[in-house]
Amino acid sequence: MIRSHTADVASLKAFIEREITTLRAEVRRRAETAGVAEPSAGRAPGEAAAPSPEAGGRGGEAQCPCGQGHGAPHTCVDAGEGHDPRTCLCAALPAIPVSAALLTPVRDDSGGITDFVIRAGNHIRSAEWLVSPDQQVGQRFFAEARPGAAAGGLLAALQEVMATGRALNGLVVDYTEERYGTLRRVQLVHYASSCGDRVLTTWRPVRSQAELLTIDAQHLASMGWGRWDLLSGSVTWSEGLQRIFRTDPALPWSLLELCDALVPADVGPFGEFIASVLAGEEPAWTRIRFLVLGEIRTVDLLGRPVAGTDGRPWALQIVARDLTPQMRSRRRLVEKQVETEQLRQQAAAERHVASALREALLPTYSEGLAELGLTVAAAYLPAEPDAAVGGDWYKCRPLADGRALIAIGDASGHGLEAVARMAQQRHATAGLAQTGACAGDVTTWLNELVCSDPTSATATMAVGHIGADRVFRWTCAGHPAPLLLREGRAYALPTEHRGPLLGVLPGHAYETAEFPLERGDVLLFYTDGVVERRGQDITEGINALTGLLAASSGLPPRRIVDRLTEEYERGVHDDDACLLAVRVD
Repeated sequence: MIRSHTADVASLKAFIEREITTLRAEVRRRAETAGVAEPSAGRAPGEAAAPSPEAGGRGGEAQCPCGQGHGAPHTCVDAGEGHDPRTCLCAALPAIPVSAALLTPVRDDSGGITDFVIRAGNHIRSAEWLVSPDQQVGQRFFAEARPGAAAGGLLAALQEVMATGRALNGLVVDYTEERYGTLRRVQLVHYASSCGDRVLTTWRPVRSQAELLTIDAQHLASMGWGRWDLLSGSVTWSEGLQRIFRTDPALPWSLLELCDALVPADVGPFGEFIASVLAGEEPAWTRIRFLVLGEIRTVDLLGRPVAGTDGRPWALQIVARDLTPQMRSRRRLVEKQVETEQLRQQAAAERHVASALREALLPTYSEGLAELGLTVAAAYLPAEPDAAVGGDWYKCRPLADGRALIAIGDASGHGLEAVARMAQQRHATAGLAQTGACAGDVTTWLNELVCSDPTSATATMAVGHIGADRVFRWTCAGHPAPLLLREGRAYALPTEHRGPLLGVLPGHAYETAEFPLERGDVLLFYTDGVVERRGQDITEGINALTGLLAASSGLPPRRIVDRLTEEYERGVHDDDACLLAVRVD
């Protein structure tokens, strides 16, 4: 049925109109069959019939239908002055469902109205802490019963009612009163009309406590509800539903106007929902998207029919919950996840490229060194995760004469210039080492190279050789001394022969020192970025690194380097760093 005819908005609207037309025709037919009388001839629809003489009336006066006079209790200061309860306006006050009072003006010598006296009132309280009007009969309205109400403009409004005869149709007064030492406040909306020389006035809260709580609940839960009367065509929306659809409170949407706001893809599901509600299926639920002021709003709808005694629905009630904020957050989360995944993939690609670059620039020649009885592991630690390589470098390779070249250095500066200097010094060290010279001579020649280059900056380096005799012959140019790990203890090698930084003293001759190694010894070379911390003496960093190395006793070089790398990455660093671990097997 509905599923085959609501592929577009026009078909859906035609379906709804047919259903409503059929319903109205059926209701009219049933009413005629039941013999509902037409309005009496000569009398307008809704006009009351004239009272019969048997009703107990006097002449043409309106009489009480019960024939026994007004029995409703009321209080009136006019009682006892020829007061006739059947003709007194105050007798109708108890039937008014809001606070009501009959007022008589109080005039000054010039005839101006200065206040009103409460002549009669009903028993309805507009707030639980306010006295009901029937308990204030005889009091002056502004001076005694409602002190402070005049400041809200009510006195002037009632004066105008008396002067012009025009009714007051809704004046909101923010009324505050101190009662028993406690300040109370309420917003009251007032209505009034003149009755001869008197004023009939009524007032009620702008909103009851239940209404306020309901509005708050709708706001907090992003909910609202509406009622569509299929017979009369009237529509009632709660404030929550008006907020969801951004509508004028006085212009709630009809079912057909709801159809016009549907996202095209949701026309079919909404049609099925309406058909389910009209068919009496409970509960009918769906999730629909509407286009509201250029924004797609996702709304959960829960509907039920309001059926008459004949079983046919004559109204629809729909509760809506706005899921737009959650859907918007979900979309942002998905977008963020996609963005994060793209960044992760990009970072992984960059790490792969950086790793390949480092491997090309900083190889370890592990297989050749293993033939010389050495196990080597190295790591380049950039201060920024996305950095590829900087001025820190190491060199570890077998030489043709059977020795192993072990070197580490740090070209000062950052960026591409530091990378260029690093590459120059590293390749120069490897080339000079091929001459078979000792570590001191290699460093002396490299210092001359750095000093002779006007564009070069200072640098540090520690370089040495390990031969078949397991003696480490090395020199140092302003670089931190290597750490030795032996039998669970770790300490720095002696540095009495240490020379100045490269590029500082031309002609300086660097000395070569010897240190015998044992099977199982691990030498750890590092650059100062590993041990430097902002606001901390470098000695503290060296001591901390020495302790970590000692705690890594028994681990292979690769695991030692990985462990120290993890510790490095936990901190905040301003400089790149290198680690090089060499174990004597």
